[in-house]
Amino acid sequence: MSNESKIKQTETEQQEFGADPLQVRESDHYQDEYVKGFAERWDNLIDWDARAESEGHFFIDVLREHGAEHVLDSATGTGFHSVRLIESGFEVVSVDGAPHMLVKAFENARQRGIIMRTVHSDWRWLDRDIVGRYDAIICLGNSFTHLFSERQRRRVLAEFYSVLKHDGILILDQRNYDALLDNEGGGPSHQYYYCGDDVKAEPEHLDEGLARFRYTFADGEVFHLNMFPLRKNYSRRLMHEVGFQKVDTYGDFQESYEHYDPDFFIHVAHKAYTDEEDYTDE
Repeated sequence: MSNESKIKQTETEQQEFGADPLQVRESDHYQDEYVKGFAERWDNLIDWDARAESEGHFFIDVLREHGAEHVLDSATGTGFHSVRLIESGFEVVSVDGAPHMLVKAFENARQRGIIMRTVHSDWRWLDRDIVGRYDAIICLGNSFTHLFSERQRRRVLAEFYSVLKHDGILILDQRNYDALLDNEGGGPSHQYYYCGDDVKAEPEHLDEGLARFRYTFADGEVFHLNMFPLRKNYSRRLMHEVGFQKVDTYGDFQESYEHYDPDFFIHVAHKAYTDEEDYTDE
């Protein structure tokens, strides 16, 4: 990193990973990773217009298909999906555990003439901070992979389950870590999710317990995120074991796909009781 880039990062808060970043495998650390400087640059990575075009109306259509009106955006980030859903007529409460991201989300919404209802909350205590029950919860942007222990993942899914109405749905996405870990299909193409053209996002380290991503911006500024590489069928199994009866999994918004082809998997988990035995690993 150039001296100029280091100065820029110091001015906007540097990330702190300690002497050995590969040993930082704690769920609580995500709040230190989304520093102010990274939050301010995050929309360069997404590119709202390109992202909206690439994903189309997938999430809007799924929510409408299930009759959802009240939606909890549990990892709003800089507010992209919250804003899109509000503009489409949904009532949305926007939550994030990283305060800098939540501030940026509120600013983004206000610039578009929207006053966002925001809550600063950690998922693990969601039921403590959130009032009421929701038709749907969305947990997008690969956010669930910030949890590093199975106990915490189970707790968060249980929190989601309890906050949903009896027939509610959870929409949760994740990177296709199977392809990255098994070295099938190469690296992520970012065709759908991270559409900015002035930033490079790539895995810097991968093992079964850590996916460390490096984000390099056009001016040389660099940030990192440490995440847990969830395998698809593991995520599906946890959802079923927590109580979700049916889980539909899409690959890059498509029902049919080859396992290693998509950049992202999107799980739609149903709370409603059915007599069907749905759980199968694909």
